[in-house]
Amino acid sequence: MYIAAIVKVAYLLGALAIVWGLKYLSSPDSARKGNLLASAGMGLAIVTAILEPLEGASNNYLWILLALAIGTLIGWYKSKKVQMTDMPQLVSLFNGLGGASAMVLAIIEFSKIGDAVITLGAGLILISTLIIGAVSFTGSVLAYLKLDGKVEDKNVTFRGHNTVNNIFAVVILGVAIWCLLEGEGQYMFFGWILLALSLVYGFSFVAPIGGADMPVVISLLNSLTGISAATAGVLFDNQIMLVGGILVGASGTILTVLMCNAMNRSLWNVIVGNFGGSSSGAVAGAAGVYREVTTSDLAIQLYYSQRVIIVPGYGLAVSQAQKVCQELDAILSKNNVEVFYAIHPVAGRMPGHMNVLLAEANVSYEKLLTLEEANEKFKGCNVSIIVGANDVVNPAAKTDPSSPIYGMPILDVLDSDSVVILKRSMKPGYAGIENPLFFEDKSKMLFGDAKDSLNKLIQEIKSVAG
Repeated sequence: MYIAAIVKVAYLLGALAIVWGLKYLSSPDSARKGNLLASAGMGLAIVTAILEPLEGASNNYLWILLALAIGTLIGWYKSKKVQMTDMPQLVSLFNGLGGASAMVLAIIEFSKIGDAVITLGAGLILISTLIIGAVSFTGSVLAYLKLDGKVEDKNVTFRGHNTVNNIFAVVILGVAIWCLLEGEGQYMFFGWILLALSLVYGFSFVAPIGGADMPVVISLLNSLTGISAATAGVLFDNQIMLVGGILVGASGTILTVLMCNAMNRSLWNVIVGNFGGSSSGAVAGAAGVYREVTTSDLAIQLYYSQRVIIVPGYGLAVSQAQKVCQELDAILSKNNVEVFYAIHPVAGRMPGHMNVLLAEANVSYEKLLTLEEANEKFKGCNVSIIVGANDVVNPAAKTDPSSPIYGMPILDVLDSDSVVILKRSMKPGYAGIENPLFFEDKSKMLFGDAKDSLNKLIQEIKSVAG
């Protein structure tokens, strides 16, 4: 009886530490403390779960500790080695492993049922854990492969892909209902069928989604992983797994909804809309004459500006230009130029990617503006510098009803006195959509690698300053 009480208290303390840690994560000043606290809470929960013997089980401590050690070493090594640009891939892999864990737990439970009869509620939870875990596993693996450039959209999609996905979803639902109603004595058989269908569906579900929708799908997969962990918690009557799963599932769902709102699209439209996916084939045909600016001219313009706003995108992350951006910020601020950073909610390839990237370069958090704040600041801004961002500043979202991004809120950089776009070439960005901004009278192009261009710009500004 004492052991049971101690276990419950330990789980409660672990859950409190996780919730408290999440609260600290809401501020960049306390985020590090929050991360450590939540990790400690999860560590306490893991130790408690290991030390709580399962009644009637062999409690394979040797295997558990061995697997725990291997997983810890791999996770530690990957976390130390991963570059900030590869964080979306790492998050996708971790999502996938969480889903796979829930999936394996469900398979084990299916194997234990045998000829026993299960209640409708228990069956529903078991099947939900299996399906959601499997879908989030293969979906996250494909998201990782696409983000890492190992798989191209065109190689995993085909005409009518979304129709096939809808049929898949209906078939899985049908088999799940059949299993619940007629599965007695055949649960393992139905379990294998549901597992195979769900694994294929997870892969197929993510296949048509690409481009600017990737941050949303990563958030959605994160939410699915949390839900599968929560249902597994119900399955095993484990409070900490239930609480942790609910927190992850709820936060992922809220983030998904917020990102959909930021794009002015529904979740269903994201899933079937193919914005930026290869099957959309929608590339608006904007064309015109663009103008270039030299580094020395831009340096003079920036040096004598009063307000400059930098718009970072994934191109900044790819060229590892965040620290050079901060150097440019420092040298301009020293000359009493106001410098801000405009962060669109779907900038980069993962929610919050740009914020973390700039924080790593010691950019003050007070300088990071939300979309609404930035659009107010652009009025009165002398120069807006676009660094590797395309879709989030594309005016077609406001002016072209035929554009795939029409209706999506954008950063109104054209409200600035002038706009400078740092790009390698005139090719469309990640989403493959042409950008009329490049041909506006206010716009000028500065071609080259973002990091090199910014370095040259800093040297020119230093020359201007004497």
